[in-house]
Amino acid sequence: MADRLLKTILVDLIPPRLTKAESLDRLQELEELVRTYGGIVVVKTHQRRAAPHPATFLGTGKIEQLAEEGKRLGAALVVINDRLKPRQVYLLSEALRPAGLQVWDRLDLILKIFAKHARTTEARLEIELAGIRHMGPRIYGMGLELSRQGGGTGTRGKGETNTEIMRRHLRERAEAVGEKLARYQTMRRARQERRRRQGLPTAALVGYTNAGKTSLLNRLTRRREYAADELFATLDTRVGSLYVARKENEPPRQVLVSDTIGFIQNLPPELLNAFASTLSEAADADVLVQVVDAADAHAADHLRVVDEILKRLGAAETPRVLAVNKIDAAGADWRRRLGPAFDAGAFAAVAPVSAATGQGMEALAAAIARPLVS
Repeated sequence: MADRLLKTILVDLIPPRLTKAESLDRLQELEELVRTYGGIVVVKTHQRRAAPHPATFLGTGKIEQLAEEGKRLGAALVVINDRLKPRQVYLLSEALRPAGLQVWDRLDLILKIFAKHARTTEARLEIELAGIRHMGPRIYGMGLELSRQGGGTGTRGKGETNTEIMRRHLRERAEAVGEKLARYQTMRRARQERRRRQGLPTAALVGYTNAGKTSLLNRLTRRREYAADELFATLDTRVGSLYVARKENEPPRQVLVSDTIGFIQNLPPELLNAFASTLSEAADADVLVQVVDAADAHAADHLRVVDEILKRLGAAETPRVLAVNKIDAAGADWRRRLGPAFDAGAFAAVAPVSAATGQGMEALAAAIARPLVS
């Protein structure tokens, strides 16, 4: 399936009382994910149900409507704004296959984006392992087609079913990938231990995806890492050096600053587990620089999501500095935009900055230094 201008239909299942405006707002982030992948959204629609259809997630009428719209518009993909059960994916795919439509859920799309953006071998391996863990349960829900006997060439056991063949293949591949990742993790722990022995303090940039973390890393450390106005532009760990002032008449001290993968709503556990390399930088850092896009209408929700994920990582008690980024585009009312989720008391400091213009960078560097440099 070609990535370029992939015509896509977005579907959300919403509670009966949700308004049309609220339902469209729920699909905004999913549309951004589709654009990041390289697709174009041709339809955004929803179905009002108190609960998903147990077999196909969507009701029969909505499925028929999707098939008609897909044929009329030449769409190739339907993305559901939720996580589907294996059986639901299979049956919904079968129902829409005659219309030429493939079905992904939200996690499928995120994994595709991750695979597209990963640059290092370790990140690629982590994505592959996450994909295996995501696909594994699905082979149980693929219907009678996989339950047929696989006695042909290339199978190992007489009478072995296609389901058993796939299970064995995925298990063997997961073990092989896990062994390779273990070697990378050993090397990463050795690097982190070497930093501790050298007494080098560390700071990790964390925040919602597309908040501007990589641009801030470039500003703070004068690196030239790839940064783009899209979701999940950074999947690999990047580390730069920031030199902060010590006491008067003493030389500046080096602080290692690392970038991390952007967080997102409903981030599944297997993705947290898969990206151990970049997320360990956040879990082990001496100070966290939480970056929020002050110009984003959903900034308050994003603050909440990041707080929840930091708790899952065991990093909720690490000292935090809030970098309120894109202040040049946010206007003077950025505090109101952050809303009730903004609690200045939760942070060691709050620094309004702009990675684009350089505004407030000295104040941010000083705020990072305070918890680190005695």
